[in-house]
Amino acid sequence: QVQLVESGGGLVQAGGSLRLSCVASGNIWWINIMRWYRQTPGSQRELVAGVTRDGVTNYADFVEGRFSISRDNAKNTMFLEMNSLKPEDTSLYYCNADVQNDLGMKNFWGQGTQVTVSS
Repeated sequence: QVQLVESGGGLVQAGGSLRLSCVASGNIWWINIMRWYRQTPGSQRELVAGVTRDGVTNYADFVEGRFSISRDNAKNTMFLEMNSLKPEDTSLYYCNADVQNDLGMKNFWGQGTQVTVSS
């Protein structure tokens, strides 16, 4: 029905930058809120940032101004630009979206993209 595919993860040194992308495809009329989450082994999944259809954003406290979330509604794509990365940012980053189509509104998850920040 709907698929979310993340990309852009990788290995960087502390202080470096990455740009994550999430592309939604399938039966999509529109997408409401899109979010980035992250989860490390043995810990709970936590919200990183969210962006509404109109571009209103919010961030977790640990972002500390280092990340920027955005989206392109025409392409059903969301981005997370991450700067000044820290080792504690190492995690599996997931895309999440509320998608409306003829079948109703449903929440979807991507499979995740790994971000690793070395000391």
